Amino acid sequence: MQRFGYRLKKIALFSEALTHKSVSNVNGETSNERLEFLGDSILDSVVAEMLYSKFPNEDEGYLTKVKSKIVSRRTLGVIGHEMGIANVLQYSNSRSIKLETIEGNAFESLIGAIYLDGGYRSVKKSLKHHVFRKYVDLNQILIEEIDFKSRLFIWSQKNRLELEFEIISEVNKGTSWEYLMAVKINGQEYGRGTGSSKKKAEQAAAQETLELVGEL
Repeated sequence: MQRFGYRLKKIALFSEALTHKSVSNVNGETSNERLEFLGDSILDSVVAEMLYSKFPNEDEGYLTKVKSKIVSRRTLGVIGHEMGIANVLQYSNSRSIKLETIEGNAFESLIGAIYLDGGYRSVKKSLKHHVFRKYVDLNQILIEEIDFKSRLFIWSQKNRLELEFEIISEVNKGTSWEYLMAVKINGQEYGRGTGSSKKKAEQAAAQETLELVGEL
C-alpha cells in the first residue's frame, strides 16, 4: 500500500481487495466485487468534493463531465496499470480476462478497503496527495474533455459580444498541416492557437482566450 501512501491495519481486507472472482470461485475465497462496489461510491464522492473545491465558478454540468472522465473505466484501468496492481492481484491466467479492466476494478476495491480500514479522510488524503498527484494528469484530462470553443461561445452570447475565429496561416508540413487560428471579440484579437487540424487550432485559441478574459 506504499503507492497509496497508506499503512494498512486489517490485512484480510486488502487480501480480499486483491482477489478476483476468477480465483475466488475456485479457492472458495471472498472476491473483491463488494469492495469494488463500495470503492466506486467513495471514489465518486472524493473526486466530486475535490472538483467542487478546485472549480468554484463552474456549474454542475462542467463538474459532472470532468468527474466522469476521471472515474471512467479507462482512466481507472490506466491508474491500476501504472501502479502495478497486476503484480499483486490474484486472478486466473487461464481465462480470457482484460487485465486493464480488472486492474481498474481492483483499484476501486483497494479504495473500498482503505475506507473500511481508515475512514473517509484516509481515502481523501491518499487520493489527493499520492494517487492523483502521481498517476492522474488533470490538466491533460481538461484539455481533452472540455470543449473550450463551446464555452467561449456561451460566454460571448451571455455577454452579448461578437465572436469569430480567423485563420491566420495554413502551413503544409509535408505529411501534415499546421493551422494557426485567432479569436476576435468585437473585432479585437484575443487568443491564438495552433493545431494539426482547424478544429484543434480553434480549441487552442478558445482556451487561450478564456484564460485571457479570466474564465479559466
